[in-house]
Amino acid sequence: MNQVYCIDNAHGQLVRDLEFNPNKQYYLVSCGDDCKIKFWDIRNPRETLKVLAHHSHWVWSVRYNNFHDQLVLSSSSDSRVVLSNIISLSSEPFTDNTSDNEDNEFDRSTEPKEDGVIATYEEHEDSVYAVEWSTVDPWVFASLSYDGRLVINHVPRAEKYKILL
Repeated sequence: MNQVYCIDNAHGQLVRDLEFNPNKQYYLVSCGDDCKIKFWDIRNPRETLKVLAHHSHWVWSVRYNNFHDQLVLSSSSDSRVVLSNIISLSSEPFTDNTSDNEDNEFDRSTEPKEDGVIATYEEHEDSVYAVEWSTVDPWVFASLSYDGRLVINHVPRAEKYKILL
């Protein structure tokens, strides 16, 4: 049987995890011992779409949110969980949500949002080996560290409303 796609030396070191985007069939995210998270379009595996370097040690797990694929979680041996907003690769198109209500506390600018870190969670005292989104609530996620600590968190309310409104 022939290979359909091949990404040679995807991380230069060991690849720890990967996941396909649940809403964009050709998009894949991977992470590894080079402390990076890389986004790929498997139709062109020679170059990455985006590279994130938010961790200082091996990245063990990376997950797309099943409902809002711009939300990406990663966990690492640096004892942190990072929630990122990758709007540039999202299946949800940017729309102009401006309104006449000037008292709205949420940013509704006409410019597309930039990719970046939404929040860094540092509740663990040891390496964080797993992170998962809830299957029933798109705003809840859990992380598990080497010392057995299970932490349940949620997307910050302000970010939630930016996505929904």
